[in-house]
Amino acid sequence: MQIICINNYCFALTNMGIWKGPCFLVSIGQRPSCSGGYMAYSNLLYQQVILEHNKNPRNFREMEDSTHNCHGYNPLCGDDYEIYLKVGGANVIQDLSFTGAGCAISMASTSLMTSYLKGKKVDESRVVFEEFHKMVLGEFEPENNEHHLGKLTLFLGVREFPSRIKCASLSWHTMIGALDKNEVLSTE
Repeated sequence: MQIICINNYCFALTNMGIWKGPCFLVSIGQRPSCSGGYMAYSNLLYQQVILEHNKNPRNFREMEDSTHNCHGYNPLCGDDYEIYLKVGGANVIQDLSFTGAGCAISMASTSLMTSYLKGKKVDESRVVFEEFHKMVLGEFEPENNEHHLGKLTLFLGVREFPSRIKCASLSWHTMIGALDKNEVLSTE
């Protein structure tokens, strides 16, 4: 999806109406290349979602009655999370939460993961994990393939920053570790 930017403001037609916001290049002190032209909508939305979920993470709490949990950490950057799942009848993830700390990308990815997978079957969650992981590695193009990622395609841009791939995928690997009954998982 693309947007048009005019006079340092960007406009996009979304499923919720017309979105208007300041050009993100202007907001970080760079000369806008988008004035009067087009720019990728996903880059702006990605930045907004990352900041929102970092500031107000969803499902950030310990779960006393979890059926599965796993501790995941990245010793190189310090991202450190505990993922909790409550899997019920018909192998449905009834609840999903997390505790811990990390960079904005890892926090947002974890927050979105917990929201997105709640209510999904375990097998479907594994498929979403595979698609997400391949997408951030650059091995899967959601625009050209059928997928189960929904709004998670916002993390498509992470592949442009190889050092951030582990940030975006740590909680996903930890969630799989919890389902597989692993106690601890490390990216190294």
